[in-house]
Amino acid sequence: MKLAILSCSPGCYSTRRLREAAVKRGHDVRVLNTLRFSIDVEPGNPALYYKALSLPRYDAVIPRIGASITYYGTAVVRQFEQMDVFCANSSNGISNSRDKLRSLQIFSRHQIGLPPTTFVRERSDVLPAIDRVGGAPVIIKLIEGTQGVGVILAETVKIAEAIIETLQTARQNVLVQKFIGESRGRDIRAFVVGDTVVAAMRRVAQPGEYRSNVHRGGRAEKVQLDDRYRETAVRAAQILGLRVAGVDMLESDDGPLLLEVNSSPGLQGIEGATKLDVAGAVIDYLAAQVDFPELDIRQRLTVSRGYGVAELFIPDGSEYVGKTIGASGLREKDINVLTLHRETTVIPNPRANRELQAGDRLLCFGKLESMRELVPAKALRARQPRVVKLQPSPKLP
Repeated sequence: MKLAILSCSPGCYSTRRLREAAVKRGHDVRVLNTLRFSIDVEPGNPALYYKALSLPRYDAVIPRIGASITYYGTAVVRQFEQMDVFCANSSNGISNSRDKLRSLQIFSRHQIGLPPTTFVRERSDVLPAIDRVGGAPVIIKLIEGTQGVGVILAETVKIAEAIIETLQTARQNVLVQKFIGESRGRDIRAFVVGDTVVAAMRRVAQPGEYRSNVHRGGRAEKVQLDDRYRETAVRAAQILGLRVAGVDMLESDDGPLLLEVNSSPGLQGIEGATKLDVAGAVIDYLAAQVDFPELDIRQRLTVSRGYGVAELFIPDGSEYVGKTIGASGLREKDINVLTLHRETTVIPNPRANRELQAGDRLLCFGKLESMRELVPAKALRARQPRVVKLQPSPKLP
């Protein structure tokens, strides 16, 4: 495999470890400075130049895009995508992960634990917003802060109001988030590669500090996650379109609460805490994808006119509850179930004798007109075709 690591810091721990792991496995690897690329946009011939020279063909790319160069870095990654080079993380996934508000808005469409959060612009809206998240104390976050920078604990409403007013005066956009008292000074970092958590650590803040980031003196220790935390981490990465990610979660009394997803997670803290070869897991995953790439259903399965992908939801009381996939009549309507999502369980390529339950979500590929017929008229009028309730159709047996 010919591999490129995009990094402006070739000497940093994470870049060095990824390069060492690739060399150890016999791959041809090169570290390329993200800011030294030139992007040529030509019809039918997207191209990249590196230090003014035409870039040779690479099989895969690992983007290590710093927050300060997100715009240019994602443009470079996007160009690799146009050149059909496999990227460990998509340009869109990186952009989404960098904006805390945008990522939380995306997560809010899914059944995934989140701390109560609000975003305000007007001073008169601050106090009602704090009340909606449960009152003081609250956490105030800059939307684009990293490594604990721009995260402030406000113990009282008055302090919160003053901090928000000051930040808004400085033209900073902020989030107000409920303070989860039981997790004070602690959080979980799960390192996701593909559909697996390959390593996890608990970060504990130093005395007197509420931020647990290792960069702020926090202590890291290995932790064994239960299924709820592993599934939350993998789902969060996949929702944002990231194949390699560091997922931060709080340990609340109600289970995992998602804080944020990092598209360029550091390796030093988690490898030091777990003593695992996390860099090697990343390289092995990329090599497997280059040898046998996954199909991007969003781009590849819509080439046949009249066919596409949709997600169908089975509500409580539907006639499909209790029926098997084979007896549902979907296949007769040229609709194939690719994946069945049941609560936190994902069942790929479910068998025809799999019985459907209320709350199931079916990722289907098939004739769009047939799937459209299954959408209630009310949902069609509301223009919500992405996730629709699967209701009985008079045309089905």
